[in-house]
Amino acid sequence: MNHTPIFRPYEFGEKEKALLDRDGHFLLPGILTPGACKRLMSSFLHIQDLLPSAVEGHKPTHFAAEYDSYLESLIPHPQILDLARRVLGEEIRFDHCVTMIRPGGNAGAGWHSHEYADDDPNLGFVRIFFYVSGFEVGDGGLKALPGSHLFRDANIKAETDEALKTGWMAGKTHPMTGEPLEIQELSVPAGTVILMWTHAAHAVSPRRANSGTRWAVVYAYRNPGRPSRARWLTPEFERKRIPGAEGLMSLY
Repeated sequence: MNHTPIFRPYEFGEKEKALLDRDGHFLLPGILTPGACKRLMSSFLHIQDLLPSAVEGHKPTHFAAEYDSYLESLIPHPQILDLARRVLGEEIRFDHCVTMIRPGGNAGAGWHSHEYADDDPNLGFVRIFFYVSGFEVGDGGLKALPGSHLFRDANIKAETDEALKTGWMAGKTHPMTGEPLEIQELSVPAGTVILMWTHAAHAVSPRRANSGTRWAVVYAYRNPGRPSRARWLTPEFERKRIPGAEGLMSLY
């Protein structure tokens, strides 16, 4: 098992968990170690090199850990599992590992949310984003809608902020605070980790043409109990013996 630290010391206790539960996302700025960032960059470049020969339905970007030994080794990394269990509790399963690489000029992504046990708040699903390179507002930056995760609506979709405001957001208030929902545009330094509940509405602003590539990967974990449409895991990889991942790979 890979025990080399990938996180610098950080705080994530009851107070921080409460903020994640209120907002739907939580930032841990700059906690990735230089060593982890270096290794992740090598993995990103390896994944990019494989894209020209990608097999339809099994893209290296979507099944990243199956194509790269370092990304695979992080699935059961003690620091990642500790963080995931602080969010979800002890009983968790690995769901997917996806690279999210946005070069200069990338169009970004419109507003969307994801599904998982939409009718059962006892089953959680968290994405752990590793941003090796940071981002600024309006330049490949992540946008979030605090409180949207509490609606557990997997069908939030809008191409623009205005479409979201006049559509899904219209008339809605935060279920915990009672305040009107408000879009939040994020800016983070390199090496940042972001936690996000799967039902949280989010979008990505376009990357400026003169900006460098924004390098990131997401590791997703969930409580077992329901199927997951985002579970990019081949049967062969599910059966693979990965040291430390015993009990993490199965659906239930």
